Amino acid sequence: MTREKGLAVIAVGGNSLVVSEDRQAIPDQYEAAVHTVKQIVDVIASGWDVVITHGSGPQIGYILRRSELAIEEISPVPMDYAGADIQGALGYMFQRALFNEFTMRDMDRRAIAIVTQVRVDVSDKAFNNPAKPIGPYLDESVAKNRAAEMGWSVREDAGGGWRRVVPSPKPQEIVELEQIKFLSDAGYVVIACGGGGIPVLQNEKNRLVGIEAVIDKDLASAMLATDLKADRFVISTDVDQVALDFNTSGERWLSQVSLDEAKRYHDENQFDPGSMGPKVRAMINYLENGGSVGIVTSPDNLQRALLGKAGTRFVVDQD
Repeated sequence: MTREKGLAVIAVGGNSLVVSEDRQAIPDQYEAAVHTVKQIVDVIASGWDVVITHGSGPQIGYILRRSELAIEEISPVPMDYAGADIQGALGYMFQRALFNEFTMRDMDRRAIAIVTQVRVDVSDKAFNNPAKPIGPYLDESVAKNRAAEMGWSVREDAGGGWRRVVPSPKPQEIVELEQIKFLSDAGYVVIACGGGGIPVLQNEKNRLVGIEAVIDKDLASAMLATDLKADRFVISTDVDQVALDFNTSGERWLSQVSLDEAKRYHDENQFDPGSMGPKVRAMINYLENGGSVGIVTSPDNLQRALLGKAGTRFVVDQD
């Protein structure tokens, strides 16, 4: 198909669907997804084709917690199956919200969600250093009690509390890439790589085996944007711009960052490894592998950010 403006891969954070501590229920998350979808459809209506990815940090934690609470009655849910559950549930949320928004605007477009596997390396050092936050924020005492009772790894998260952390190996290959590309080229709005993809290993017989881990959705999304040769890679998060010296008196918001600057700031540990760090690393990966323009912004500013009027733009060289 001929793309009017080009292809944008838009990565939506799982945390953005949980707007407050008292609004974590599925209907609340759907309402948040509807809000984000309205902004995404504005982008589509302006001439961009879009592939959507999404996080699942809080949601996969909810599934695993329910499994733990019910362990006396039913078998626990392995983490890779929990990831598949979330891809189905959140994919359904976005697919339904997109259908309804397209119908309301009388737009002849359709969306489709793909359960996506992502291959990782068995020798990845992340398996020895759990660092990916999942589940809700917890009080320190609650988090440490669950760590003692259940063998969790926990740590304080930049978002405002303690969370469980699990291994987060680097993505190596998107197994369903060919299908994603085929459907996107055919004009569908594809929802893929949910939660970073279901982590799988390829064994000695070249068969896929699911593992207990969570892939960072921003790194997987950057890989997808690279593989699809996307013209824009956008990460939608809870702030409109990336900041240096975040939450200090010297805080500085960035409107544009070159590849060299992004690498330097990242090496200087300017970005928390549990929040903005992977997003900046994802932007670096995208640009180093031939990407054009990466953007970090909030859901309400997606359209303006693509016009260069909001967000933080990541480019190979400064103008």
